[in-house]
Amino acid sequence: MSNQQKNGSIIAIITMMFLYAMIAFVTNLAAPIGVVMKNDPEVGGSNMLAMLGNFMNFFAYLFMGIPAGKMLTRIGYKKTALLGIMVGFIGVMVQWISGFEALEGYSDNAIYLLGAFVSGISVCLLNTVVNPMLNLIGGGGNRGNQLNLIGGTLNSLAGTLTPMLVGALIGEVTKSTDFVEINLVLYIAMAVFAAAFIALVFIPIRDPELGRVTSSTKFEHSPWSFRHCTLGVIAIFLYVGVEVGIPGTLNFYIADTTEKGAGLLANAAAIGGFVAGTYWLLMLVGRLCSTFIAGKVSSKQMMIATNGIGMLLILLAIFIPKEVMTSMPLFTGKSFEMTQVPVSAMLLVLCGLCTSIMWASIFNLATEGLGKYTAQASGIFMMMVVGGGVMPLVQNFIADNVGYMVSYIIPLLSMAYMFYYAMFGSKNVNTDIPVE
Repeated sequence: MSNQQKNGSIIAIITMMFLYAMIAFVTNLAAPIGVVMKNDPEVGGSNMLAMLGNFMNFFAYLFMGIPAGKMLTRIGYKKTALLGIMVGFIGVMVQWISGFEALEGYSDNAIYLLGAFVSGISVCLLNTVVNPMLNLIGGGGNRGNQLNLIGGTLNSLAGTLTPMLVGALIGEVTKSTDFVEINLVLYIAMAVFAAAFIALVFIPIRDPELGRVTSSTKFEHSPWSFRHCTLGVIAIFLYVGVEVGIPGTLNFYIADTTEKGAGLLANAAAIGGFVAGTYWLLMLVGRLCSTFIAGKVSSKQMMIATNGIGMLLILLAIFIPKEVMTSMPLFTGKSFEMTQVPVSAMLLVLCGLCTSIMWASIFNLATEGLGKYTAQASGIFMMMVVGGGVMPLVQNFIADNVGYMVSYIIPLLSMAYMFYYAMFGSKNVNTDIPVE
């Protein structure tokens, strides 16, 4: 590789890392804002309805996943990323508009949900770009997985800070709390999108050589022809539901949990945000640590170990009564503070260490050996990210009707499938299909 090509790859990698962080920042606005929605008289305290913002954000993937994959082929990685950033700015602006009191006759919740859907289109486009590009630049295998894990570390950093920032701004949530109280976060988001768009316009990025396709490329098959890719698509659907459902439902669980059996915590929304933020912080720690071992330990081995441990943590959390409390160090944005939380909550927060490596590992396993079908597969994977909206919605429906801890049977079963995928379903048994 020439020095010019090497420098170009470094620039592309750094840019993709930044986009990774932006994706988490926009996505993780939904869960803490849901706490505001839950206390709105229109929502009536329903956990499931409060998760609608999160659902709309991920529901957009279902519509945009395949078109986004096709855009990579037609207009390239850079233009697709620019389009995603522009759409993201619009989506956050719509969410900001939802806080206007002058919008008489319109539900602020409905306008916010529209903004969440538009933002979902944005992060779908950005995800479609960053995952295959980093995997292809790294040449697939352990190196491709390592680059995606590094990007995932920055993704987790943004995911850690976002619910904490929103939770700190909201503080105690009452029926009078309105979306206008989180405008500062939305201003920051719009500024970041605007700056990113301007910067990316002037950054030279070339599409990766490996897996390059053009309008003249012939596709005799499709990603669905590869068994390990098809099973991986299911794994991605379930994984995103686990990643979002564990901290999202935990946020509501903390808000409804009493400190000594009587009365809600005075700053329950803030504590819930800190708990969710600590989960994302542990994902950051897990991804950071995994980047040092990903070059030597395979994605398959990491998936087997983390899903096994994750299932054990969830089982313990389900069966330990919420009255059993413990002091847990919660990251509040500046320092760690010892806070009383249920033991089950602490166990679920620890799941962040397990889920930290799953996205990159599943993507790496499922796209291994796809060659020219990688861009199409990326679009399919982005479509299946809708699981991050569907699965938490199902989980919170169970939480509303049966109980919070019972609802964690959804992440438990999902991890069981991912354990199976890592053990048996990830092997490429279709090596006879030409991919050049």
